[in-house]
Amino acid sequence: MKASNSLWKERLDGQLSAQMADELDTFEMEIDLRRQGKVDEKVFAETRLRRGAYGQRYDNGQRYDGVETRQLAFRDDAETKGPNTAWDAPGMQRIKIPFGGMTPDQLEVMAELAEEYSDGIAHITTRQDFQLHFVHIEDATALMRRLAAVGITTREACGNSVRNVTGCPFAGVCADEAFDVSPYADALTQFLLGHPDAQNFGRKFKPSFSGCHQHSCGLAAMHDMGMTAVTREVDGETKRGFRVVVGGGLGTVPYQAKVFDEFMAPEELLPIAQAMSKVFAKHGEKKVRSRARIKFLVANWGIEKFRETVLEERAKLEHDPRWTELIEGAEGEQETPLNPPGDLPESNGDVEFGHWLKTNIRTQRQDGYFTATVALPLGDMTADQLRSLADIARKFTNGTIRTTVEQNFVIRWVSGADVSALYQELAAAGLGEAGAGAILDIVSCPGTDTCKLGISSSRGLAAELRKRLSEKIFELDEAIQSLHIKISGCFNSCGQHHVADIGFYGVARGVHGYKVPHFQVVLGGQWEENAGSYGLPIVAIPSKRIPDAVERITGYYLKSREKGEQFVHFVNRVGKTKIRQELDHLTQNLPEHDADPDFYADWADPREYTTGDIGKGECAGEVISAYEFAMSDAERMVFNAQVLLEEGGSQKAGEEAYSAMIKSAKALVQIDYDDVSNDPDEVVEEFEERFCDTGVFYDPFAGPKFANYLLAAHKSAATPFTAESAHYRIEEAQLFIEAVHSCYTKEKTTAG
Repeated sequence: MKASNSLWKERLDGQLSAQMADELDTFEMEIDLRRQGKVDEKVFAETRLRRGAYGQRYDNGQRYDGVETRQLAFRDDAETKGPNTAWDAPGMQRIKIPFGGMTPDQLEVMAELAEEYSDGIAHITTRQDFQLHFVHIEDATALMRRLAAVGITTREACGNSVRNVTGCPFAGVCADEAFDVSPYADALTQFLLGHPDAQNFGRKFKPSFSGCHQHSCGLAAMHDMGMTAVTREVDGETKRGFRVVVGGGLGTVPYQAKVFDEFMAPEELLPIAQAMSKVFAKHGEKKVRSRARIKFLVANWGIEKFRETVLEERAKLEHDPRWTELIEGAEGEQETPLNPPGDLPESNGDVEFGHWLKTNIRTQRQDGYFTATVALPLGDMTADQLRSLADIARKFTNGTIRTTVEQNFVIRWVSGADVSALYQELAAAGLGEAGAGAILDIVSCPGTDTCKLGISSSRGLAAELRKRLSEKIFELDEAIQSLHIKISGCFNSCGQHHVADIGFYGVARGVHGYKVPHFQVVLGGQWEENAGSYGLPIVAIPSKRIPDAVERITGYYLKSREKGEQFVHFVNRVGKTKIRQELDHLTQNLPEHDADPDFYADWADPREYTTGDIGKGECAGEVISAYEFAMSDAERMVFNAQVLLEEGGSQKAGEEAYSAMIKSAKALVQIDYDDVSNDPDEVVEEFEERFCDTGVFYDPFAGPKFANYLLAAHKSAATPFTAESAHYRIEEAQLFIEAVHSCYTKEKTTAG
């Protein structure tokens, strides 16, 4: 039973810093004012977001455990309040875990909070945070006080702020790292948290640290500011530094980060981050949120101008002693083991233990010690599992545990002599799953379970794929077992689909007058080398046929690959045209609704699929035929643009993608105005007048951003394309087409 806010305030205020106690008191007062209607929700929204408190959806109200759906205890409450209508309806609480580092005491508090304020489940995100769902806003400050008492904050976990500073979970124990980045990630966290120069952003700012270039544990290359550890010999002495990149990010259209500095001295890390924050706050977009990330500022200015401006700002900063104080002693920091080193045990014929040893145990740079990965299906842990993990960490280590960007936990500094006993205890707690970092370890965002932007059930699909793959895991070729699958419920890439071997993101399509959940298949991404390349979508396939798509893709890879060829290189060699041909039949001969109603429902949701405002409707057949014909042509053009880009034709690829945008915009305009010509100026003018100025195009999924893609593409149509800008234009064209589909279906339903 949860204690009242006042009781927790009395118990914990003595353990909190004066600043933290004051901040929570202020937040509690703001909640009370909002309850009284004295604070506008738009104003309060940014306040609560900066405290990590999100809204969430309730149209599903279920979570999927791989076997069956489980009705939530909060369902009645959610239905009473209505879907996302009440300001105090249960929401999601995000909890920052800098570089993933946790202690057993913190795990136990998380377990208590999951039971008392949530549904008993804690979720690990792809940026090493925790999330608790179905948390009431009036419980937020009590929850935050209890977290703060064990050194955890939710401050700036969301909102237009510096988000969690992520870092390689193997930092300090990895054999391939230049040096341990953990103390620097900790220093940046402390320095930027609440910093006055980092409070006026147009959107979020995400930093990350990696200990090496070749692995993907920190994903520095796809962040707003990414730091990779490097060393140099200077006058015969090894010096530490960071290769700093800026302007990376996934989202709807992913951007590769640009090199800001090949070797930045550690003492410059914090002042440069401060200067960069000031430049972003001063010059970053504020009005158009879809363009308000730092990646757009870097792209618009170019890296040279951005670097020059940041260095000018750095020169103006007043000296702050924390620049060096926070990193003092970093080179001497070192975790210590609990038990003496030992040799790794043999599996002795135990197939499951042998598989776990192969996939979940990683040798540390320290002889006789190993890091064990606790693989968490869908990134979820129950309260009891959190307590068990806390006990296990105390028994075998000095509490050295961290979350990962693949939604797992790692236990560091395990003696080889303890590995067998560790496995037995993990298995007893339901935490002994094998396959970490492999095809079974599928990453998924929350999707339609709880996210307001979810289009298709990413968690449901992930659970289904995992179930099917688990049944034949020992039959799979090793080349298949090592693949990465990542799933997003929409185009925003929270599931990191752009950097998977095989990625999926949710879209919706009309089939026989009904809406059917689909997923775009994304190929060409690279997980290693800190997310070395981004993939592109090649075809949208009905959700219920995605398991068949995975089987077809992996089968074609095994049949056609060259000896030792990695999947990303295979995709680049054979080209997406041939792979798409292997999948085209999955988009054809779709069943009628009455013949196969399950085809029209999403994974783990028995109800007929809907996007919230879409239903069965009728329209004039001639208009439908013209529209569908044009949109099919537009999608073909986007795919052809990918092929042209693969063949090195950047200019033609960019032009083809732009033409696809014009084609799809015209398809929508023709519904109202059949006489529109093929002239791009006229198409864009009519589109803007009929769909932008009226707000018709701005549905919950697209907002204004996808219309802006068209307008910006038209404005810059004469600008020559590079390989990079053509890649962006292809992404934007695909997303614009998805938004046209959504807008058309909405209008069709309204007319019907």
